[in-house]
Amino acid sequence: MNDIDAWVWWLVAAAALGIPLVVTAMPEFGMFAVGAVAAAVTSGLGAGLVVQVIVFVIVSVALIAVVRPIAARHRSQQPQLATGVDALRGRQAVVLERVDGSGGRIKLAGEVWSARALETGRAFEPGEEVDVVEIDGATAVIM
Repeated sequence: MNDIDAWVWWLVAAAALGIPLVVTAMPEFGMFAVGAVAAAVTSGLGAGLVVQVIVFVIVSVALIAVVRPIAARHRSQQPQLATGVDALRGRQAVVLERVDGSGGRIKLAGEVWSARALETGRAFEPGEEVDVVEIDGATAVIM
């Protein structure tokens, strides 16, 4: 152990902590790995072992305390930009062929879609503007 400098051991520890990060997708291991890299830099600058361990602990804990809540908040947010059929919900369409509870045709976002009325007893006539409530398979549900 005397032949190898401490900063090398810290880099080995950082690499070892990076492996579970990749395998388990747990970001905490990455934060510990960054702490080990900070300790390696501290060691390279000539600090003693106690200072290196303190730097490792402070950087690791700080990253977990700051990054983890931010990541959790981002993970729980819905995407700001709706794409695909999600982007069609709430849009207006024009009835091309009579639409009732059993079916019909509308023009939605420049395309012809099959559609059905949300309320089974309701019917929409050609030329009427309707709102798309949801997309069920390849059918727009309107009201």
